[in-house]
Amino acid sequence: MTTFDSATSVGVLRGTPVVPGVVAGPVVHVRDEISADAIERFGDGGFADADAAVAAYDEAAEAVAEAFVARAGAVSGGAAAVLTASAGLARDKGLRSAVAKSVGEGRGPVEAVRAAVDQFASIFSSMGGLMAERVTDLRDIERRLIAHLVGEPQPGVPAPDEPSVVVASDLAPSDTSSLDPSRVLALVTERGGATSHTAIIARQLGIPCVVGVGGAVAVEEGVVVLVDGEAGTVERGVDPDDAARRVESSRRRRAALAAWTGPAATADGVPVKLLANVADGASAEGAAEEPVEGVGLFRTELCFLDRAEEPSVEEQADIYASVLAPYAGGRYVVVRTLDAGSDKPIAFAAHEDEENPALGVRGLRLSIDNPGLMDRQLDAIALAAERTGVETWVMAPMVATVDEAAGFAALVRERGLRAGVMVEVPSAALLADRMLEVVDFLSIGTNDLTQYAMAADRMATDLAYLTDPWQPAVLQLISITARAGVAAGKPVGVCGEAAADPLLATALIGMGVTSLSMAARAVRPVGAQLAEVTLDACRAAADAALTAADPMAGRDAVRAVLGH
Repeated sequence: MTTFDSATSVGVLRGTPVVPGVVAGPVVHVRDEISADAIERFGDGGFADADAAVAAYDEAAEAVAEAFVARAGAVSGGAAAVLTASAGLARDKGLRSAVAKSVGEGRGPVEAVRAAVDQFASIFSSMGGLMAERVTDLRDIERRLIAHLVGEPQPGVPAPDEPSVVVASDLAPSDTSSLDPSRVLALVTERGGATSHTAIIARQLGIPCVVGVGGAVAVEEGVVVLVDGEAGTVERGVDPDDAARRVESSRRRRAALAAWTGPAATADGVPVKLLANVADGASAEGAAEEPVEGVGLFRTELCFLDRAEEPSVEEQADIYASVLAPYAGGRYVVVRTLDAGSDKPIAFAAHEDEENPALGVRGLRLSIDNPGLMDRQLDAIALAAERTGVETWVMAPMVATVDEAAGFAALVRERGLRAGVMVEVPSAALLADRMLEVVDFLSIGTNDLTQYAMAADRMATDLAYLTDPWQPAVLQLISITARAGVAAGKPVGVCGEAAADPLLATALIGMGVTSLSMAARAVRPVGAQLAEVTLDACRAAADAALTAADPMAGRDAVRAVLGH
C-alpha cells in the first residue's frame, strides 16, 4: 500500500493531460545517461585502424536495430510502427557515413557517434514540424549505440520493485512501448505534447499520462506523488486520506468504463459510431475484438516504413485484405492513402532534401509528379475490398483545395469505392462545405490540424500549450467542419488523438461530429462516457469548450457542464 510522506513539501505541477486516471506512487527516474567511467575506460576503443572502428559501429548499429525490431514484433499498431521507424533510423546510411567520416578524421567511435547525431539532430530541429519529433528518437539511438560500444546495459525505463510513477525529461518510443502497465502507474514527462510518441503509446497502453510538466525531473526519486491524468496535475505532499479517496474513486470509475460493451450511444439514445485506428493486420485483428463499428483510420504508410521499393499491386492487396478481413459481416474500414513524407520518409515515395518536409510534398501531393503511385495503391485497395467483401471507404491526407478533393474522389469512385478526404490543413476546414460537394465524407486529423492551425511544432516543450487539441481556435475549425457535415447530411469523423479523450469526445459529438476513431484501448472509456450524457449535454459541452479562453479553462468548463 502506498504511504505518503507528510514532510514532503506541498506543490502542484501542471502539464497537458493525455490519458485519464488518478494514481499515486513513488517516483522513479528513467536512466538516460551512460556511465562516464565506462566511456572513459573505453577511450578510443584501441582499434587497429579506422575500418575496424567503423566495423564496431556497424555491429552496434545492427544490434540496436535488431532490438527495436524485436520490440516491434511484440507489440502492434502505433507502437510497432514507431519502433520499426527507429530501427530504420539506426541503420540509416547517412548516419553511418557521418560516423565513418568522423572516425576517418581521427575521432574514436563514441565521439564520432556523438558528432554524427549532433549533426542530424541539428538538421531535424531546423526542419521543424514533425521532423523535429525524431530528435528524441535520434538521442535514444545515440545512447544505445554508445552503450553497446562501451559494454554498458541499454538505457531506458527501469524495472521498479513496486508500482511506480515514471518521470523523465522525455521518453523515446522504445522506452514507452516496453512499459509494463502492472508496474508503471503513470507517465510524467517534462517535454512533449498531446500528440507526441509518448502520448500516443501511453493511450495504446492505457497508462495515465501527463506531458509537458515543467519541473517534473526535479522531483526526487522515491517521493510519492499523486498524478491526475484528467486534470493534468502532479501533486506532492497531498493529504493521504484525500489521495486515497481520489485514487479509489478513479479506480472504480475506470473499472466501470472498462466494463462498457456498446453499442455506442448517448444517454438519450442518439447513436455514435466508435471506430479504431489501426496500422496492420495484427492491430486490426486486435481492434476487431473491441466494441467498434469498424476502422476509422487505416494508416497504410506504416506497413511500408522499412521497404526500399514499392510493393506490387498484388502484394499491397494482400496486406490491405489482412486489415479488412476481420471486419467482414457488416462493419466498414476507412483506408487512408499513403501519408508518406515528413516524419514518415518512405524510401519509394517520399521526396528527399526538402527544406521543410512538414509543409512539403507529402500525402496526396506525392501523386502530383508520380500519379502511378496513387493509381497502384487504389487498385490494390479495390482488389482487397473485392476479395473480402468489406465496405471500404478511402480518404486522402493533406488535401488543401477543392480541386484536389474532386480529383481524388473521381479516382476512388472509378473503382467503386466511397471517397473522402482528411481535414488537416486549415484551408480544408474553412472550405468544408465546398469539400462536401465533391466527396462523400470528411475525417478530421486533429494532430496535424492543431499543429498547422497554431503554427507550433508539436514536440516543442515550450509550445505544448499551443499543440493542445483543446485550443479554442482548433475547436472552431472542427466545429466549422462538423456543421458543414450536418448541413450536407454527410459523415464527418475525427480520427486524431483528440477522439481518444472521453471529456473532449462529448464536445465533439455536441458539435455535430458523427464518428470517433481512436486507439482500440480508448474505445471503452469514450463509449462509457458518452453513455452517461444526453445529446443536449454534449451540445452544452461544445458551447463551453468553444467559448473558453484556453485549453485548461475549456476542460474545467466541460467538467462543470457534465457534473464531473
